[in-house]
Amino acid sequence: MTDHSDDIHPLFAGAPRTTEFKKLRKRIVRLTREAIEQYGMIEKGTRWLVCLSGGKDSYTLLAVLHELQWRGLLPVDILACNLDQGQPGFPATVLPAFLEKMGVPHRIEYKDTYSIVMDKISIVMDKIPQGRTFCALCSRLRRGNLYRIAREEGCSAVVLGHHRDDILETFFMNLFHGGRLATMPPKLLNEDGDLFVYRPLAHVSEIDCEKFSKAMEYPIIPCDLCGSQDGLQRQQVKQILDGWEANSPGRRQIMFRALTNTRPSHLLDPELFDFAGLTRDLDQFETNPDDIPKLR
Repeated sequence: MTDHSDDIHPLFAGAPRTTEFKKLRKRIVRLTREAIEQYGMIEKGTRWLVCLSGGKDSYTLLAVLHELQWRGLLPVDILACNLDQGQPGFPATVLPAFLEKMGVPHRIEYKDTYSIVMDKISIVMDKIPQGRTFCALCSRLRRGNLYRIAREEGCSAVVLGHHRDDILETFFMNLFHGGRLATMPPKLLNEDGDLFVYRPLAHVSEIDCEKFSKAMEYPIIPCDLCGSQDGLQRQQVKQILDGWEANSPGRRQIMFRALTNTRPSHLLDPELFDFAGLTRDLDQFETNPDDIPKLR
């Protein structure tokens, strides 16, 4: 049995009517709404460019945002966008067919960034440290094109499907390999100052996205450019987090909560806390000798 079509957005039509799935859907919607409100993502009357890669996370993002919009809880226009990066074998008809079927306004953009990345790899392949990839280059090229499309479409924000686990993994990658405490923020202003970058799934776990997209039987498109290579730093960090979670269930959520509860005075960054200007308050210790209690 499936959800009734009159009380749910078409992107959820055909969803399992099991109690387990309904709880999953409500949890994802609640956490997404929570992040949107907590980080001040809503500007009424604006337009969002929602990036759809064809992966489980972006499908989940698209469905939840339309659910919130449909229920009057997200007063913005939504334009789905897929950037076809020219990867060999990319099933170019899958996403357009899906979006047409669901009645989702969309734009499909073709830009061959794949060739640029592969050319770069062929030039300096012998200089690449083992375990390193060109994910960063691919990401920059993709982001630049998405910013351009957002401006052309009159959008105020580029909306990405990064979830809680992506944020945690990025934090540890920066910690282990970058020497800094930083991660993907849920809300970011681009360098030009004209576009926001939002991550509404910031509080949603990867396993929930996986369960949701699998239950909905969305046509998943894997990334074959670099995501399948062995030894990626992100994969290594993910394995570490998986091990911690297996030994202590709930560890990921505790670590994520720590990112929302920082104490600059208990870290070591003088740019965040004025250690040099920290002084003692000796006035509170000035007392009258007569006020000192006598020993009995």
